[in-house]
Amino acid sequence: MLYNVVEIQKILPHRYPFLLVDRVTELVAGKSIEAYKNVSISEPVFQGHFPDHPIYPGVMIIEGMAQAGGVLAFQSLPPEEQGKADSKVVYFLSIDKAKFRAPVTPGDQLVYKLHVIKNKGAVWQLDAEAYVDEKVVAQAELKAMIVDK
Repeated sequence: MLYNVVEIQKILPHRYPFLLVDRVTELVAGKSIEAYKNVSISEPVFQGHFPDHPIYPGVMIIEGMAQAGGVLAFQSLPPEEQGKADSKVVYFLSIDKAKFRAPVTPGDQLVYKLHVIKNKGAVWQLDAEAYVDEKVVAQAELKAMIVDK
């Protein structure tokens, strides 16, 4: 484990119920990250999606991958910039090639694996995949930018 949820909250501005990364298990600055979220039936989203057939929404999987990418981007900043993360935020620029391969349900552990395609200044382009039990359940190409709040 590299970062637990308390440490992740020092990096990302997201909070309950929208913090979608529980732990970071691998991080190579400027290159890649692996993180996960434990999907629980107690998630507020399951009250309406769907009460009798709970499926974790694809948009939440994409957001979780993006949050993992945010951790990667912030932790890849030069050391003198990392302390300023609380004054910055990551904005989506685009979501491309999104595909959903299998449903995610309560009890699943959603593993996010992201690799940097390109980083130019504040802009990050990432290849993102989400897995459950080593099977790809979602994938997308994400582009985001670190900006001042």
